[in-house]
Amino acid sequence: MTLTVWISLLTACIVISFTPGAGAVNTMTNSLNEGWRRSIWGVVGQQLALVVHVVIVAAGLGLLVARSPLLFGVIRYLGAAYLVYLGVRLILARPVAVAEDDDTPRRPESALSMIRRGFWVNLLNPKAIVFFVAFVPQFIDLGRPALPQYLILIVTTIVVDVIVMWFFFALAAKPFGRFARTMPGQRILNTIFGSLFIGVAALLLFIH
Repeated sequence: MTLTVWISLLTACIVISFTPGAGAVNTMTNSLNEGWRRSIWGVVGQQLALVVHVVIVAAGLGLLVARSPLLFGVIRYLGAAYLVYLGVRLILARPVAVAEDDDTPRRPESALSMIRRGFWVNLLNPKAIVFFVAFVPQFIDLGRPALPQYLILIVTTIVVDVIVMWFFFALAAKPFGRFARTMPGQRILNTIFGSLFIGVAALLLFIH
């Protein structure tokens, strides 16, 4: 991969990462509920899904999904259903009062749970597979060894996405942390972010 191609790849990754979607909503929700530092676990899960997407495309399965209306539809509805489930669960979550002098902190969500949710949020998105079907070939030179090029593509994509998710979207939610410590604030924020999950699900279903 030449420097010019890599710069084009880097630019594309930055633009894509800054595009709001389910991953950004998930990252901001984790930052509000678990704190900025621990939100990294959700970001890790999302990156694992990106690796799977690239592997799927490299193996030729992405083209199969893109060309199969049935398979694409099944994955699309599963992804939308999972986002709706996350949204409804967040909206119905019971607020927990946290006093400033409370020495009994709320039990944090496990890192594994956050990784798992981030993974499924990004994986159950057929449009990501279709996107990579169109995205990856532009940066892979068939006349050169494929493995080093795919490694560069994966590393670049992950590094950019981690930086954008953790240092932009997660930090963007940080100022609302104090607001999230009150029961009314939790209700409002849970409703907002739950609705955003449902809204992304609707976009996944109705915007082609």
